[in-house]
Amino acid sequence: MITVDVQDQGVQDALQALSKRVSNMQPILQAIGEDIKERTKQRFGTSTGPDGLRWQGNSIATIQAMLASARARKGGVLKNGNLSKKVQTGLAGKKLLVDSGSLARQFHVSANANSVTVGNSMIYAAIHQFGGKAGKGKKVTIPARPFLPVKSDGSLYPQEQRLVLDALNAYLTGK
Repeated sequence: MITVDVQDQGVQDALQALSKRVSNMQPILQAIGEDIKERTKQRFGTSTGPDGLRWQGNSIATIQAMLASARARKGGVLKNGNLSKKVQTGLAGKKLLVDSGSLARQFHVSANANSVTVGNSMIYAAIHQFGGKAGKGKKVTIPARPFLPVKSDGSLYPQEQRLVLDALNAYLTGK
Protein backbone atom coordinates (compact mmCIF):
# COMPACT_ATOMS: atom_id res chain seq x y z
CA MET A 1 0.00 0.00 0.00
CA ILE A 2 1.20 3.48 -0.84
CA THR A 3 0.17 6.54 1.11
CA VAL A 4 0.57 9.99 -0.35
CA ASP A 5 0.34 12.94 2.01
CA VAL A 6 -0.72 16.04 0.06
CA GLN A 7 0.93 19.18 1.35
CA ASP A 8 -0.66 21.57 -1.15
CA GLN A 9 -2.03 24.50 0.89
CA GLY A 10 -4.49 25.50 -1.87
CA VAL A 11 -6.07 22.04 -1.89
CA GLN A 12 -6.18 21.90 1.90
CA ASP A 13 -7.78 25.37 2.08
CA ALA A 14 -10.39 24.39 -0.51
CA LEU A 15 -11.21 21.15 1.34
CA GLN A 16 -11.50 23.00 4.64
CA ALA A 17 -13.79 25.62 3.10
CA LEU A 18 -15.93 22.88 1.56
CA SER A 19 -16.10 21.07 4.90
CA LYS A 20 -17.36 24.25 6.61
CA ARG A 21 -20.01 24.79 3.95
CA VAL A 22 -21.24 21.18 4.04
CA SER A 23 -21.42 21.03 7.85
CA ASN A 24 -24.27 23.57 7.86
CA MET A 25 -26.32 23.85 4.69
CA GLN A 26 -28.99 26.01 6.37
CA PRO A 27 -28.04 29.30 4.65
CA ILE A 28 -28.24 27.91 1.12
CA LEU A 29 -31.30 25.79 1.89
CA GLN A 30 -33.09 28.87 3.29
CA ALA A 31 -32.14 30.84 0.16
CA ILE A 32 -33.34 28.02 -2.12
CA GLY A 33 -36.62 27.86 -0.18
CA GLU A 34 -37.12 31.62 -0.49
CA ASP A 35 -36.46 31.43 -4.24
CA ILE A 36 -38.99 28.60 -4.61
CA LYS A 37 -41.53 30.59 -2.59
CA GLU A 38 -41.12 33.67 -4.80
CA ARG A 39 -41.43 31.68 -8.05
CA THR A 40 -44.50 29.95 -6.59
CA LYS A 41 -46.17 33.25 -5.70
CA GLN A 42 -45.51 34.57 -9.22
CA ARG A 43 -47.47 31.65 -10.69
CA PHE A 44 -50.68 33.06 -9.23
CA GLY A 45 -50.25 36.16 -11.39
CA THR A 46 -49.81 34.17 -14.59
CA SER A 47 -52.16 31.24 -13.80
CA THR A 48 -49.37 28.96 -15.01
CA GLY A 49 -47.93 25.87 -13.37
CA PRO A 50 -44.25 25.06 -12.87
CA ASP A 51 -44.45 22.95 -16.03
CA GLY A 52 -45.25 26.08 -18.06
CA LEU A 53 -48.85 25.00 -18.76
CA ARG A 54 -51.79 27.31 -18.07
CA TRP A 55 -54.08 26.23 -15.27
CA GLN A 56 -57.41 24.71 -16.27
CA GLY A 57 -60.20 27.30 -16.25
CA ASN A 58 -63.12 27.48 -13.86
CA SER A 59 -65.97 25.04 -14.27
CA ILE A 60 -69.43 26.17 -15.38
CA ALA A 61 -70.66 25.68 -11.79
CA THR A 62 -67.95 27.97 -10.43
CA ILE A 63 -68.67 30.61 -13.06
CA GLN A 64 -72.40 30.43 -12.27
CA ALA A 65 -71.66 30.83 -8.55
CA MET A 66 -69.47 33.88 -9.28
CA LEU A 67 -72.25 35.37 -11.41
CA ALA A 68 -74.84 34.73 -8.69
CA SER A 69 -72.57 36.36 -6.13
CA ALA A 70 -72.05 39.37 -8.43
CA ARG A 71 -75.80 39.70 -8.98
CA ALA A 72 -76.40 39.62 -5.22
CA ARG A 73 -74.02 42.55 -4.61
CA LYS A 74 -75.51 46.02 -4.36
CA GLY A 75 -74.93 47.82 -7.65
CA GLY A 76 -73.94 44.61 -9.41
CA VAL A 77 -76.99 44.47 -11.66
CA LEU A 78 -78.37 47.23 -13.87
CA LYS A 79 -82.11 47.98 -14.20
CA ASN A 80 -82.20 46.00 -17.46
CA GLY A 81 -80.89 42.92 -15.63
CA ASN A 82 -77.36 43.04 -17.09
CA LEU A 83 -74.29 43.08 -14.93
CA SER A 84 -72.70 46.48 -14.37
CA LYS A 85 -69.50 47.31 -16.27
CA LYS A 86 -67.58 47.23 -12.97
CA VAL A 87 -68.77 43.69 -12.24
CA GLN A 88 -68.17 42.56 -15.84
CA THR A 89 -64.63 43.94 -15.74
CA GLY A 90 -64.00 42.32 -12.36
CA LEU A 91 -65.24 38.92 -13.51
CA ALA A 92 -63.37 39.10 -16.82
CA GLY A 93 -60.09 39.92 -15.06
CA LYS A 94 -60.51 37.35 -12.27
CA LYS A 95 -57.47 35.12 -11.97
CA LEU A 96 -57.68 31.46 -11.02
CA LEU A 97 -56.97 30.62 -7.36
CA VAL A 98 -57.02 34.31 -6.49
CA ASP A 99 -60.11 35.32 -4.57
CA SER A 100 -59.05 36.93 -1.32
CA GLY A 101 -55.36 36.35 -2.08
CA SER A 102 -54.92 34.23 1.05
CA LEU A 103 -53.56 31.16 -0.72
CA ALA A 104 -50.77 33.11 -2.43
CA ARG A 105 -49.88 34.98 0.79
CA GLN A 106 -49.66 31.97 3.11
CA PHE A 107 -46.41 30.37 1.91
CA HIS A 108 -43.67 29.89 4.45
CA VAL A 109 -40.10 28.60 4.36
CA SER A 110 -38.28 26.73 7.08
CA ALA A 111 -34.72 25.44 6.72
CA ASN A 112 -32.23 23.75 8.98
CA ALA A 113 -28.76 22.30 8.39
CA ASN A 114 -30.13 19.37 6.35
CA SER A 115 -33.50 20.24 4.82
CA VAL A 116 -35.85 22.94 3.62
CA THR A 117 -39.63 23.02 3.69
CA VAL A 118 -41.80 25.30 1.58
CA GLY A 119 -45.39 25.02 2.69
CA ASN A 120 -48.75 26.72 2.78
CA SER A 121 -50.94 27.05 5.85
CA MET A 122 -54.26 27.13 3.97
CA ILE A 123 -56.18 23.90 4.47
CA TYR A 124 -57.30 23.82 0.82
CA ALA A 125 -53.82 24.28 -0.70
CA ALA A 126 -53.27 20.56 -1.38
CA ILE A 127 -56.54 20.07 -3.28
CA HIS A 128 -55.59 22.90 -5.63
CA GLN A 129 -52.00 21.68 -6.03
CA PHE A 130 -52.86 18.05 -6.79
CA GLY A 131 -56.58 18.14 -7.67
CA GLY A 132 -59.21 15.73 -6.42
CA LYS A 133 -62.75 15.45 -5.11
CA ALA A 134 -64.12 18.09 -2.74
CA GLY A 135 -67.33 19.54 -1.36
CA LYS A 136 -70.27 17.83 0.28
CA GLY A 137 -70.11 14.14 -0.49
CA LYS A 138 -66.95 14.76 -2.53
CA LYS A 139 -69.09 15.41 -5.61
CA VAL A 140 -67.03 18.29 -6.99
CA THR A 141 -63.89 17.53 -8.99
CA ILE A 142 -61.21 20.15 -8.57
CA PRO A 143 -58.58 20.02 -11.33
CA ALA A 144 -54.91 20.11 -10.36
CA ARG A 145 -53.51 23.62 -10.68
CA PRO A 146 -49.95 23.09 -9.49
CA PHE A 147 -48.21 26.11 -8.05
CA LEU A 148 -45.47 24.41 -6.02
CA PRO A 149 -42.70 22.94 -8.21
CA VAL A 150 -43.21 19.40 -6.96
CA LYS A 151 -44.99 16.60 -8.80
CA SER A 152 -47.35 14.16 -7.09
CA ASP A 153 -44.52 11.59 -6.91
CA GLY A 154 -42.38 14.07 -4.93
CA SER A 155 -39.93 14.90 -7.72
CA LEU A 156 -39.20 18.45 -8.84
CA TYR A 157 -40.06 19.73 -12.29
CA PRO A 158 -36.89 19.74 -14.45
CA GLN A 159 -36.54 23.52 -14.63
CA GLU A 160 -36.87 23.83 -10.85
CA GLN A 161 -34.45 20.95 -10.27
CA ARG A 162 -31.92 22.74 -12.48
CA LEU A 163 -32.28 25.97 -10.46
CA VAL A 164 -31.83 24.11 -7.17
CA LEU A 165 -28.79 22.19 -8.41
CA ASP A 166 -27.23 25.38 -9.81
CA ALA A 167 -27.70 27.11 -6.45
CA LEU A 168 -26.19 24.16 -4.58
CA ASN A 169 -23.23 23.96 -6.95
CA ALA A 170 -22.58 27.69 -6.65
CA TYR A 171 -22.74 27.44 -2.86
CA LEU A 172 -20.42 24.45 -2.64
CA THR A 173 -17.86 25.93 -5.02
CA GLY A 174 -18.09 29.37 -3.43
CA LYS A 175 -18.94 31.03 -6.76
